[in-house]
Amino acid sequence: MSIAHPIISVTGSSGAGTTSVRHTFEQIFRREGINAAYIEGDAFHAYDRAGMKRVMQEESDKGNNHFSHFGPTANLLERLEATFHEFGETGRTTTRHYIHDASEAECYGSEPGTFTDWEETPAGVDLLFYEGLHGAVVTDDVNIAQYADLTIGVTPVINLEWIQKLHRDRFQRGYTQDTIMNTILRRMPDYINYICPQFSETSVNFQRIPTVDTSNPAIAEWIPTADESMVVIRFANPHGINFSYLLTMIPDSFMSRANSIVIPGGKQDLAMQLVLTPLIMKLVERKRRVA
Repeated sequence: MSIAHPIISVTGSSGAGTTSVRHTFEQIFRREGINAAYIEGDAFHAYDRAGMKRVMQEESDKGNNHFSHFGPTANLLERLEATFHEFGETGRTTTRHYIHDASEAECYGSEPGTFTDWEETPAGVDLLFYEGLHGAVVTDDVNIAQYADLTIGVTPVINLEWIQKLHRDRFQRGYTQDTIMNTILRRMPDYINYICPQFSETSVNFQRIPTVDTSNPAIAEWIPTADESMVVIRFANPHGINFSYLLTMIPDSFMSRANSIVIPGGKQDLAMQLVLTPLIMKLVERKRRVA
């Protein structure tokens, strides 16, 4: 953690909705005049798309059918940890971009499934914002969670997460349903061992729960809408959280535990604005006092 150079980390599985949460943060930053440097978890994959396919096949030939991007060996977690540490110390670090599709390829001038070159983040920013798979990971070798000043977990119930991934990867990335389901199955051990434990390290978790039948995600024709969902917001440390204010400002919300509030799914963006803005401003004001 760093007073002078704070770090906000949003962590969640593939298809969890972390990109949507990033947009909410961008709105807050814009409104409050906060200048942020951005890094994404995909930039710290160890292999480009072709290399990942090759290594997956090599691992499969050895009998390992669970090699995945969720696990440490497919990622540069030591470099990500060093990135957080470096920014906390100096306010600068380096990152790159993983090119997902043709539209990004046109923007960055390289092929889909490849990386851009490593580049230094801008100078003079107020904070670093990370969004990806491993923003609060702790293993025997790395402890990334220790460097984040505010860590947000985005974790829909698992069937909803699978539905979101199936729809995104089919309609945005062109994968077949069989390919996506095989990916989900291959990742399951790493999901249990490296993704789920992060949600015990986070400051706040947002968990979306559908109120419609999602018992067979493979046949879902559409993603349950926000109005067909509830969201559980869990605070690791509820001290200082004005629950009375949140219950007043968010219609039809209620507390389910002393550290948790449940809201209608359609109010998630409003809730994030109300919950996160004071937490972000606390970090920025603390930084500015020591500048």
